[in-house]
Amino acid sequence: MPPLKTYDLFISHAWRYDDDYYRIVNFLEAANNFRYRNYSVPQHDPLDANDTARLALALQRQISPVNIVLVLSGMYVNYREWIQYEIGVAENYGKPIVGIKPWGSQRIPTAVQSAAVTMVGWNTSSIVDAIRKYSL
Repeated sequence: MPPLKTYDLFISHAWRYDDDYYRIVNFLEAANNFRYRNYSVPQHDPLDANDTARLALALQRQISPVNIVLVLSGMYVNYREWIQYEIGVAENYGKPIVGIKPWGSQRIPTAVQSAAVTMVGWNTSSIVDAIRKYSL
C-alpha cells in the first residue's frame, strides 16, 4: 500500500465551543486511512499572544502552512470578527475553506457559505471526503 498523504489543516473555533472542536478532532481521529496534522489552537495549548495584534499574527502563522481550513459555521454569529479574520487569512494564502454546517436547524452564515468551496455536515465521511477532495 502506498503511504498515506498527511493533510495539514486548521480548524477555526472558539474555546467557548471546545466541545464542537473536539467532536471534529474525534471524527478525524476515527477516520480510516486518514492522516493529518492539526495546526489549530486548542484551549489546552494556547498561543502566546496577549493582545489582538499578536493573536492576529499568530493566527496567520498557524494558517499559512496548511492544506485546508475547516470553519465551524454554527459559532460564526458569536465570533464573527475572529472567524472572518481567519477566513480572510485563508483566502489571502489561497487556502480552500470547508464549512461545517451547524447542528440542528440553525442557518448557515452567508459569509461562511460564500467563502467555502463546500459545506458539509457533522459526520466523519463528509468532512474527510471534503478534505481529500479540496486540499492543496
